[in-house]
Amino acid sequence: MLQRRYRSGRRDIDLVAQRDSLIAFVEVKTRSGADFGGPVHAVNWKKQMELSRSAETWIDRHGRPGESYRFDVVGVLVEGDRVRVRHVENAFDVKSRA
Repeated sequence: MLQRRYRSGRRDIDLVAQRDSLIAFVEVKTRSGADFGGPVHAVNWKKQMELSRSAETWIDRHGRPGESYRFDVVGVLVEGDRVRVRHVENAFDVKSRA
C-alpha cells in the first residue's frame, strides 16, 4: 500500500497500491443493501472522471518511468450480519484530459 485517502483538492482516491511496476488506484464503495444498485455500479462516469483527474495529479507528483496504471473498484455490500466484498480489477480505463 502506497497511500490511503490521497487528496487532490476536493477529490480523493481511497487507496493507492503497488505490485511491482503496476499502480492501482482503488475506489472502495460500501452500501447497506442493494436497493439502489450494488456498490460497484455506484462508480459512475462522473466518479470515474474525478478519479482519473486525481490519478493524473498523483502520477505527475509521484509517478516513475516504466509504471503502468489501472483503476480497481472494491464493492462492500452489508446486509444485516452478512458482508460481501467484490474486487473488480481494471474496472474502467484511464481517462485523459488530452
